Amino acid sequence: MPELRLRVNGEEHVADVPVGTSLAQVLRERLGLTGTKIACNEGHCGACTVQLDGVPTLSCITLAHAVEGEVTTIEGLRDHPLVQAFVRADAVQCGFCTPGQIVSAAALVAANPSPTREEIRHRMAGNICRCGTYPRIEEAILTWRD
Repeated sequence: MPELRLRVNGEEHVADVPVGTSLAQVLRERLGLTGTKIACNEGHCGACTVQLDGVPTLSCITLAHAVEGEVTTIEGLRDHPLVQAFVRADAVQCGFCTPGQIVSAAALVAANPSPTREEIRHRMAGNICRCGTYPRIEEAILTWRD
C-alpha cells in the first residue's frame, strides 16, 4: 500500500492506505477523527465537509492521496466561537450535520466576518439539515461573535 502523508489540524500523519480511499475514510478510520460524518457518500449532503487550506471540501468524494495542504476538521475548530454560537442558537437538533455546518460556516466567517442572510444562504447551500434548523443555523452565523 502506498504511504499517505497528511497534515490535519496542524499535525503530520502518515498511514499506509490503498489508492482510492476517501479522505473521510482516512480521517475516521485511520486517524480516529470521527467528527467528520459520512452520510450520502456521494458529495450531496455536506455532512463530511472539512476545510482544505481554508476551503470547504467534501471529504467523502475527495481521494486522500490527492490531498495537498492543510486539512481542518471539526476537531480542529473545537475552540472556534461558532461552536458556542450554534449551541446558543439551538442550531444542533440531532447534531449529525452540525460538524459539516460549522466547518463550512468557519470558512464563511473567515472570508467575511459579517455576512448577510443572503450570503449565508448562498455559502451554506451545500450543507443539508434534515431537521430543518436553517433559521437557527443562520442565527448562529449572524451572532457568532456575540
